[in-house]
Amino acid sequence: MKLPILAAALALSVSAPAFAQDVTGLWQTQTNGGQVEISRCGNSLCGKLVNSDHIKSDPTVKDQKNKDASLRNRPLKNMQMLYDFTGGPTKWTGGKVYNAADGGTYSGTIILLSANELKLKGCIVAPLCKTEKWTRIK
Repeated sequence: MKLPILAAALALSVSAPAFAQDVTGLWQTQTNGGQVEISRCGNSLCGKLVNSDHIKSDPTVKDQKNKDASLRNRPLKNMQMLYDFTGGPTKWTGGKVYNAADGGTYSGTIILLSANELKLKGCIVAPLCKTEKWTRIK
């Protein structure tokens, strides 16, 4: 009698966190055809913009709307746009999200919803937030 219970408990313990995969990888954003590569940067998560509709039409496009004029000449391609996210394994907080569309940097939270979907929330100050769902490419 104890053996089937033990086997069931082991099966549940192995399968329960099945979606709690590593959040690192290539993600498709909801807007502008963006593709962001999320990786580990020391003890935190970071992400760089590897592709977008703007980059596809002009691979040399610059960060023209940045609020810091000294950064407006940097290329959008491979620009770090997520940084300093800590936590895990399914929720990372305390990070920053740079939005090239308006040149603003916002407080961010990443929540891994499944192996292939995450939610990114960026806030000026709560409740002034925007949330996007991203889909894993690889």
